[in-house]
Amino acid sequence: MAEVTKEQVLAVLANVAIPGEEGDPVSRGMLSEIFISDAKVYFSITVAAARANEMEALRQNAEEAVKAIAGVRGALVTLTADRKAGSSDNAPPARPPARPASPASPSRAQPAPAKASPGQQHGPREKIGVPGVGAIVAVASGKGGVGKSTTAVNLALALLANGLRVGLLDADIYGPSVPKLLKISGRPQQIDGRYIKPMENYGLKAMSMGFLVDEETAMIWRGPMVQSALLQMLREVAWGDLDVLIVDMPPGTGDVQLTMAQQVPLAGAVVVSTPQDLALADARKGIAMFRKVEVPIVGIIENMSYFLAPDTGKRYDIFGHGGARAEAERIGVPFLGEVPLTIDIRENSDAGTPVVVSDPEGASAAVYREIAAKVWAEISGRTVRAAPAIVFE
Repeated sequence: MAEVTKEQVLAVLANVAIPGEEGDPVSRGMLSEIFISDAKVYFSITVAAARANEMEALRQNAEEAVKAIAGVRGALVTLTADRKAGSSDNAPPARPPARPASPASPSRAQPAPAKASPGQQHGPREKIGVPGVGAIVAVASGKGGVGKSTTAVNLALALLANGLRVGLLDADIYGPSVPKLLKISGRPQQIDGRYIKPMENYGLKAMSMGFLVDEETAMIWRGPMVQSALLQMLREVAWGDLDVLIVDMPPGTGDVQLTMAQQVPLAGAVVVSTPQDLALADARKGIAMFRKVEVPIVGIIENMSYFLAPDTGKRYDIFGHGGARAEAERIGVPFLGEVPLTIDIRENSDAGTPVVVSDPEGASAAVYREIAAKVWAEISGRTVRAAPAIVFE
């Protein structure tokens, strides 16, 4: 069977009419980068916010047209729209009512809604939330190799263990690791031909590019492709009713970070670092980036803070110690805790059985649960700001 090409998709979409307007979505420049993987086609259509509802017909027609192409196994098409400051048109569906307080929860106070009230003036664009999701928290690092993904997975499971409803989005498009860390394989199912059903293990709902492409596939993508894929995994997944969605960010300050900052109502960012000066220098860059785009810093976690010898229990400060705490105090953000470098965390991460679920009564799991309680305390009731304009200097 011949491989489906971008040119085939564009040729078909050139014959799709725009309701009430002249031209087609191709000639009008309404399409995002088209992404094709495993004979499935993904892209978004940019429309005027005031006409988003009536443009649903355009989305459906485009999706059906692409599905009819020989060799296409499926298509996922979404609508995107920029909204004027203070506009209340086409607001996202309201979040379902919160459940009654649970004794196991550190706090059941729900975060403030992501949507701004009508007439409230913000920046040039208002962020559109995810229906049913209370708070979205990014877990980030200035550089790779500091254990960010392991931290994100155990943090999500710790929040779940503390009585919250939690989901996990693996936003590391180029190097997704959540499938391995959660020991999940296979492909997600589509609901009604549009929404993706998240994968699940240990009671945690998860979505990752690793579920959509083969493990050995090299993700050589430009910025628009990354943005389109990320927003589809965020908004076209049937997350259900969640208190918190943890987003495992890629390291650094690139396209994914800017997309999340501008288009997603983040309750805040958790920054992961190791104690040594080199890692802290990169963590500072990440913190500066989030502050520049007006995303609150929930706090800093010092990962691999110290090593405990499994035979003697003796402690060794392999990478130094206390650097992240000192940095948090210096810049005035919360210090969330120290995660030790232990054999059980490493072995269970490699096996896809994170310590929070494999040894819930152990010392390592207790550290993650304590950090999770602090994170929830920080984000509960926090107001999410509108997206700022990002200016490169």
